[in-house]
Amino acid sequence: MKRALISDIHGNLEALRAVLADIDSQDISEIVCLGDIIGYGPNPCECLDLVMKRCAITILGNHDQAALFDPDGFNPVALQAIYWTRDKLDSGPASESNRRWDFLGTLPRLHKAEPFMFVHGSSRDPTNEYVFPEYVYDQRKMEILFARIEHYSFQGHTHLPGVFTTQCEFLTPEECNYEYQLGPEKMMVNVGSVGQPRDEDRRSCYVVLDDESMKIEFRRIEYDVEKTAQKIYDEPDLANMLGDRIKLGR
Repeated sequence: MKRALISDIHGNLEALRAVLADIDSQDISEIVCLGDIIGYGPNPCECLDLVMKRCAITILGNHDQAALFDPDGFNPVALQAIYWTRDKLDSGPASESNRRWDFLGTLPRLHKAEPFMFVHGSSRDPTNEYVFPEYVYDQRKMEILFARIEHYSFQGHTHLPGVFTTQCEFLTPEECNYEYQLGPEKMMVNVGSVGQPRDEDRRSCYVVLDDESMKIEFRRIEYDVEKTAQKIYDEPDLANMLGDRIKLGR
């Protein structure tokens, strides 16, 4: 079976539609969303509706959690975007608003389908902990994270795609030619971001996981970045830098 693993959509409808179109062109059995459907971007309701319709499994992200509860540790730009997102989710017909809030309120923090574990952040803190590429230089931290993984962990949150190995390596998609063979050793894989890439490649990123060949493929998808950025610029309660950063992929 092939799974499409998407994460960090962040209310970017143009990016999500482009990624779903690419998924539909392949032999994909199910879509797994690793969280942060909302936050930052201009179309939270539409993105939620698509995820609810298309994804077999969805994990709670920290921005999804922040919309439900008091945001913890958010910078002013992210905080302002969350408050704006809450207002958007509360607008419109009560039946639609309640359906979206109910969906967010029932999202799990992790999902296991052996030998795979799906989280938003990390094996230690599924929702909030970042695992940045530079953590490979902290051997103790890596040992702690890998100790909580039985086989393979797939995650998002940093918006930086790549593969972490138990040898304290981080391989970018370019360094592994966009494909990686899962072996007997433990692995952490960041699937990248659909709606707000931060690896200086503004194209959407997601992963195809084939559990027969035990291979993963990183896919980069073009979308109408300018259209999304303009929507952000047109919304007074979303900071212009959110539009700027998706243009730069950082």
